[in-house]
Amino acid sequence: MHRATQLGKKVLPLWARSDGCIPLTAIAGFSSSTRLAAAQPNPRIDLDPSLQTLLQDVDLALHNHSRKEKKRLHQLEVISTEEVAEDRSFENDAYDTEKGVHRKSPAASFGSQRIGAVTLPLELQHTIQRLISDTNKAQLHSDAQRLFQKEMSNADEWDLRYDGKYRTRIQGVKHAKRDGTAFASIALPAHYSAIYAVLDHVKRRLGTTWRAKRVLDWGAGVGSGLWASLHAFQGPGALNQSMADLRVADTTLESYVCIEKRNGLAEIGRRLVQDIQPEVVSVNWQKGWRPEDGVESSYGGALVGLSAFLLTTLPDALARKNLVQEIWNSGANTIILIDHNSKEGFEAIAGAREFLLSLGQKDLALGETSAVSGCHVVAPCPHDGICPLYYPGSTKLVCGYSQRIQRPEFVRRTKHSNVGHEDIGYSYVVVQRGSRPHPTTVGLGRIGVVGQRALEREASKIPTRELQVHDETIPEVSHPRDLEKDTTITSIQLEEGCTEKEIAEAIRLEAYQWPRLVFPPLKRNGHIIIDGCTAEGKIMRMTIPRSQGKQPFYDARKSNWGDIFPHPPKNKPQERQHVLKPGPHNVPGSDIGKRRSSRTKEAPTYEKIAKVVQDGRKESQRDERKARQSIWED
Repeated sequence: MHRATQLGKKVLPLWARSDGCIPLTAIAGFSSSTRLAAAQPNPRIDLDPSLQTLLQDVDLALHNHSRKEKKRLHQLEVISTEEVAEDRSFENDAYDTEKGVHRKSPAASFGSQRIGAVTLPLELQHTIQRLISDTNKAQLHSDAQRLFQKEMSNADEWDLRYDGKYRTRIQGVKHAKRDGTAFASIALPAHYSAIYAVLDHVKRRLGTTWRAKRVLDWGAGVGSGLWASLHAFQGPGALNQSMADLRVADTTLESYVCIEKRNGLAEIGRRLVQDIQPEVVSVNWQKGWRPEDGVESSYGGALVGLSAFLLTTLPDALARKNLVQEIWNSGANTIILIDHNSKEGFEAIAGAREFLLSLGQKDLALGETSAVSGCHVVAPCPHDGICPLYYPGSTKLVCGYSQRIQRPEFVRRTKHSNVGHEDIGYSYVVVQRGSRPHPTTVGLGRIGVVGQRALEREASKIPTRELQVHDETIPEVSHPRDLEKDTTITSIQLEEGCTEKEIAEAIRLEAYQWPRLVFPPLKRNGHIIIDGCTAEGKIMRMTIPRSQGKQPFYDARKSNWGDIFPHPPKNKPQERQHVLKPGPHNVPGSDIGKRRSSRTKEAPTYEKIAKVVQDGRKESQRDERKARQSIWED
């Protein structure tokens, strides 16, 4: 019996049996091996019912438990729209989703109208894709790198400045068509975005009554300005269309003259337009400007002179001056000049601006008093004086702006890049004949949704008081808090009785004198610092504190680089100097354009390091060969 217990450890001993009988499992243990005895199941233990229920619950909990806890979905509570409107912080968003209106003041909204990202219209994309489909893709990428990529730059760094100079004329003719195709696939979309942004801004600044019917384009290239003008000047039916759906057939232009001396670019430009064949507009290509291309009686003030990214390609200042003189002699009522935002591009634009203003002064000096005598700057400058950033030959800061474009598929494939967008920097000036407009009414459109709610909140807090008899002999004492509301109350009083069109026209005329942000604003918790070019012809630093009011502070906090700002500062602005002057006024940080973001340091890359090592090896091998030759010569 004892041996049976050892062989079958899981068999109950005989003394554990209450009936004294020998179990069959114990008998089987004598005749079976240890392996069979060990395989017998354990007998069931009689447990208390309450304990058995507890163990079953524990077993069920462990079986259903998962290592990853599932997120518990809480039932949504129904909240009224009134509670949401009360709890919503109206200072965090630029758009009021409740009422469907912008929370900026109408004046600030007019000054910040810009295009977030330009989308190349599908009509133009398909035209360029058909051009690329007929070319060798590997050769196209090689030509694009040769023309627009720097030698020591990264794979994503492209320079859109075109230099099609060759050692011989035969080489230039041989590469003309290939260079034009590479220009259309790389530079045209970026140039299109900058030109379109400027034209869109000009339309808003000149108002709805201004129309452009004829455009003279110097340096048309492959048609960047042509396509941008056709898509920018559209009829009223295209107002609600997206940029991708813009069509040449909806343009309001009647005539477009492309002046281009580079045969390769002009040939590709003709081919791109040939696929569309616009019937509503006459497009002509020629190598130079002719006097008969100028003003006609049917066009008058609807003639536009355009030159984009051409000034910096000219050899010297005299050639640039002759070009600007030619544009002025064409009789164009509105002259638009655009170039890169580099120091060379800005100096070319600023020099052309200065020369155009001098030509306008000559017209006034000759005694001409017509409506088109003289000229003034429409954008970006709020004045017609000397540019405070322009120092020929020693310019340190650039008055430039940036426009983003969504890269089409053919641009990404040509550049071998997966980045879906790119930013192009540009400097520009828009000059129009005639005297500078002066506003008849100022101070309109300064109250938006933010200011209106602040006034309503203040009015609800005023307790109802007993009416008192007013005594005119007692002088009135104004509270300092009431003085801050004078501007707001005046703006509301002026807008009473004015229609929306009258307010919009008054804002447009007054915007000619608003300062333009030439650098990104410095946004702090309690104040916003703005560096703007003012109507006095100076770069002034303006501080908009929170205490100035909710609406001015909100508009300043939502302002961006390149906007025109309508609110005057609460405190006296400070003039910013281009160069630090000796003396007590030489305060650190008092010069123009101090921004931490501009102090970028180029990190070393593996390509640059490999290039340096390779150049060092070549130089050492060259020295070694020279040493061997000198030994044999001796």
